Amino acid sequence: MPGRRDHPTAHGALALVASVALLVAGGCGGGDAPAGQRTEPSAGSWRTWVLSSPDQIPVPPPPAEGSPAARAETEELRRLARERSPATERDARAGDGQAAIGQWMEVNFEFVAERAKDPPAASRAYGLLSVAMYDAVVATWHAKYRYRRKAPDAAGALLEAGPEPSYPSEHAAVAGAASRVLAYLYPERPAARLEAMADRAARARVEAGVSYPSDARAGLDLGRRVADAVIARARRDGYRRRWDGERPRGRGAWEPPPGSLARPVSPLAGTWRTWVMSSGRQFRSPPFPAYGSAAYRAEAQAVVDAKDNLTPEQKKIATFWAGGQGTALPPGIWNEVVLAHMRRSALTLPRMARVLALLNVAQADAGVASWDTKYAYWVTRPENAIRDLGLDRRWKPYIDTPFFPAYVSGHATYSGAAGEVLAHLFPADAKLWRARAEEAAISRVYGGIHFPKDGSEGLRMGRKIGALAVQRARTDGAE
Repeated sequence: MPGRRDHPTAHGALALVASVALLVAGGCGGGDAPAGQRTEPSAGSWRTWVLSSPDQIPVPPPPAEGSPAARAETEELRRLARERSPATERDARAGDGQAAIGQWMEVNFEFVAERAKDPPAASRAYGLLSVAMYDAVVATWHAKYRYRRKAPDAAGALLEAGPEPSYPSEHAAVAGAASRVLAYLYPERPAARLEAMADRAARARVEAGVSYPSDARAGLDLGRRVADAVIARARRDGYRRRWDGERPRGRGAWEPPPGSLARPVSPLAGTWRTWVMSSGRQFRSPPFPAYGSAAYRAEAQAVVDAKDNLTPEQKKIATFWAGGQGTALPPGIWNEVVLAHMRRSALTLPRMARVLALLNVAQADAGVASWDTKYAYWVTRPENAIRDLGLDRRWKPYIDTPFFPAYVSGHATYSGAAGEVLAHLFPADAKLWRARAEEAAISRVYGGIHFPKDGSEGLRMGRKIGALAVQRARTDGAE
């Protein structure tokens, strides 16, 4: 799938996945039972991000037990079990459990990878998608424990239904929310195809014998209405503002890499609406050292020295965290790492949705904050600075220079935010998450595309943003 890195590179990053693989920490869920055997009866009262409350969207009751409609649904499940094909079985298994959420993140990775590189647009998309799925899950759980409809017990069920009430279907709600938000975010993609994917995901639960048809219908409707609320917020977040083309010129001011005429990426992203910050300016970094000063030359020389002395391990780290064109981009790397961890854990679906929402609102704000600082100062990249200073007139970085200012590092800001959120959610491995955030930040110096100060300031800013997300987590009702 486009956007996925199949190469087993950086030792540290791979160690991150391996060392947290079996971790189930206090902030994310408890007990040793498999996720499918545990309940989350309180999830329907958790604090939502866009919905004013979990019951904002009314969900009508399911068919009454023993009614003609209920008996007809049971008969339909029996018929579907008799007619089940290998294709329907594959669909059902592919979307079971955590894949109900994970498969939609994978679609987002693919869509990001196939667009021109734009990290804040990517982190905005991951944030909106994750919030939509989380709010849909919380709203679904509220309705589940209002109506407490037992899951089907007809013979021939393909999958384990689990202990939660079945109405509405959480798989259908996630699919309805995710497909509609993705259609908004990527208008170049056929909306009808995404809607059909959601319909198939919902229908697969019915064909597997673990959801009644009305469970699926109610879930799809609820998820789509949650998506509408999320999209309404997105339309007001400033993303559509257009840059006037004015930028500073002169020594030290940003220019595209030598030989390129590229325009700067998303100069107004620092003005977009934030989730946990008061604005993108809240943690703006102080100015970068003046061009030509001793401190400026030291920053540039540090990048030259780093490339001259790169070890094989440092090259692997730079490559793993690169997040260049054709990948899920830096905020997507953190999502991929976390999904790999959660696939090996016992998190329930509500807690999985919560992890992704907290991670991605923090990263969305990190994108806004780092872009605010980038375009407050318009600091040129090391490739240009090293040449302009005369340190090496033909110097090239180890990885390709992006088309936006250097200071601060977006990747370091994303990583500082992600590290703090994940350290809170998985406290038994907090040191490892934070160490990997530092590794991601220094990887940009290894790659030759950032000055050391870009990374240190980005980490500082990101950690402050992560702390705001953690503050929110402590009051969302899930802990």
